[in-house]
Amino acid sequence: MNRELVFLRSFAVTTVIGIVFITSTAFKKSGNQKFSEIDVERINIVEKDGTVKMVITNVDRFPNGTEKINNRPTNADRKKRSGMLFFNEEGIEAGGFIYDGRKTKNGHSAGLSFTYDQYDGDQVMQLLTQDMEKDGKRFVSSTLAFNDRPSKESQLKTMEIMNELEALRKKDPKAMEEKYKAYEAQGLIGGVPRVMLGKSRNHNNGLFLFDDKGLPKAMFYVDKENNAKLDFFDEKGNVIASFPEKKK
Repeated sequence: MNRELVFLRSFAVTTVIGIVFITSTAFKKSGNQKFSEIDVERINIVEKDGTVKMVITNVDRFPNGTEKINNRPTNADRKKRSGMLFFNEEGIEAGGFIYDGRKTKNGHSAGLSFTYDQYDGDQVMQLLTQDMEKDGKRFVSSTLAFNDRPSKESQLKTMEIMNELEALRKKDPKAMEEKYKAYEAQGLIGGVPRVMLGKSRNHNNGLFLFDDKGLPKAMFYVDKENNAKLDFFDEKGNVIASFPEKKK
């Protein structure tokens, strides 16, 4: 009986020591781990100090206001999509890559967007594709756009302002518009397109230039009838010069 008890105790101690050794050495193994295939819903790429630098995620785990990243709130108004988000050295969101696509009742809807943000602001560069079909008619637009953003823009301040404006809109839409213009004049919100290269909604393919208010100033393009054109516009959007000139 004593022999069996000593054996069982020795066996138990040896087993525990073996498990501890295997567990500790397995997680301390240096070098790259190799996998033939891995299924994962979300990956957070982090620095040694824990700062999240990139998030690769499916639709369900896409951050949109229900969590904080780098102790900062995420955009609650953003639709959930599969893709990636990028963060700078200070943990501030700096851009992203998203995409989606599905059948609809009368066709389909698909899109892709790759953006780079102004420091602590919104997008100043965007590669965008939209592909929509409805009732047998298909529209596809692919563009590379460059935008101006407000000089005093801040992501956290923008969230605060947008919440204020949304609450005001429900009570007094006109007051909300005036408040928006006031914040815009302070350089806190706003933003306009300045350069666009690609296909417009009018099926014109070319280079489109805008002024500091986002109004069209010049376009060099090929229209849907395959005519090459160069147009210039005044501050009201009227064509003031065109090449080649229209034949009378």
